[in-house]
Amino acid sequence: MPDAQPVSLHCFAHAGAGVSAFHGWPARLGPGTAPWPHLLPGRDRRRREPRVTTREALLADLFDGFRAPSGPYVLYGHSLGALVAYTLARALHEAGLPAPALLAVGACPPPDAASALADACRESPDRLLDLLDSLGVVPEGAHPGGLWHRAVLPVLRDDLTLADSLRRAARAPVAGGPFAVPLLAVAGDGDPLAPPAAMAGWARWTAGPVVRRTVAGDHFFVRGHALPRLLGRACRVVGRGAGAAGAGPPAAGAVPAATGAPPGAVAHG
Repeated sequence: MPDAQPVSLHCFAHAGAGVSAFHGWPARLGPGTAPWPHLLPGRDRRRREPRVTTREALLADLFDGFRAPSGPYVLYGHSLGALVAYTLARALHEAGLPAPALLAVGACPPPDAASALADACRESPDRLLDLLDSLGVVPEGAHPGGLWHRAVLPVLRDDLTLADSLRRAARAPVAGGPFAVPLLAVAGDGDPLAPPAAMAGWARWTAGPVVRRTVAGDHFFVRGHALPRLLGRACRVVGRGAGAAGAGPPAAGAVPAATGAPPGAVAHG
């Protein structure tokens, strides 16, 4: 469909990050997909804005931009971004507004599962640094008082506080009927924080169809090539479904097929 409107892919990054992880995506996604990385307050060009640490503050920043989408769209969130994407999709559903045609989440246990990163927001600075160092987040040569500790670590801690807030808020009952957005859960085969078995738990968080996929990589597989290729294919399926259905919502088949994909369970809450 060369003349069809591209499907918008709205992307949300992991804790402590801006949008640099998505810079190479336009070429990797392939045709029919328009990536829209979202920069949260308190970093990069928005560094002078107060960082958001609660669900209410997050939705105040994002919600208005999704009230009247121009066509079908997809949300992808990585790690913290997965909670951001889920929170936004559910808030739109509860407000009776157009929900995404597909919610894709990666590298993040579902809100009812243990999360070493989100739980670390309550740890001492030394224990938090030990965890981040074990994940390869702390750059070589970083030292107390240095640029990384002054500029990046405060953002990381606030983002982990936001993740904890979003996980707690997600456990409240869903309003407005079952949350039935199709969901794609992506795991890295070497991710110690959100392995494939943990990502399978996202099936409890939608009444819609669920597909699970595993790609090569650790917790930061967002930086590789497999994820954008997968999401590009998913967006093209969404675009074809929207074209076949006219102005109506995409059908359940808008979730890209995968061998052994389980059906969605009832909505949590």
